[in-house]
Amino acid sequence: MFREMRRKRQQLEEAEAIRILREGSHGTLALSGDDGYPYALPISYAYADGILIFHSALTGHKIDSIRRSEKASFTVIEQDEVVPEEYTTLYRSVIAFGRIRIVDDNDEKIRLLRILSAKYAPMNSDELRDRAIEIDLHNTALLVLAIEHMTGKESKDLAARRRGDR
Repeated sequence: MFREMRRKRQQLEEAEAIRILREGSHGTLALSGDDGYPYALPISYAYADGILIFHSALTGHKIDSIRRSEKASFTVIEQDEVVPEEYTTLYRSVIAFGRIRIVDDNDEKIRLLRILSAKYAPMNSDELRDRAIEIDLHNTALLVLAIEHMTGKESKDLAARRRGDR
């Protein structure tokens, strides 16, 4: 169903791809938009146990797109360094494919909001985060993308360095 990466020597190990997802702060969520046009948007997220967690307004283009089609992809770029004198870019990125859903259960929403808030405000106490969650719970949609397929890739120069070719 999913294509294999063509340039296998540049493929990252799954553990490295997961590390990039854990440590990244934002990425691009791609959905099926209006009139068959792709809809890709930058968004913050958290990764936990094979899922990507997003928060959203309760209505809008993103929610409409998810209701139209549950299939989605998400891309995180960890490194992007242009090397003009060599006409190349040193990059490392991950793309995840899966099915996205809107979370309806309030207990699950709270659990997921705790994961998101701990990632972006680790210095705050659980009590402070729970108060913020309580205030916004009914005005926030929680989205979960269950990863079905994921690949990480790096530029050929970074792959060669990793292998010790340079």
